[in-house]
Amino acid sequence: MSEPTSTSTYKVIGMACHNCAATVTEEVELLDGVTAVTVDIASGSLTVTSHGNLSPAAVRTAVEEAGYELAAP
Repeated sequence: MSEPTSTSTYKVIGMACHNCAATVTEEVELLDGVTAVTVDIASGSLTVTSHGNLSPAAVRTAVEEAGYELAAP
């Protein structure tokens, strides 16, 4: 039986170009359990799919490592 997946969407502040999106994507993909990362530059959204529940704090840390920040929920 496969592990259930979880999908969460976040707003990233300051992500305005393809290089920005690639940097954020690379950092978030390093998190344990992440199976997919989708970024929409126009809206600044980051959608993360993972096995089980991924901690929003872990996503925030990864985004900050990329040089950006998450908007408050």
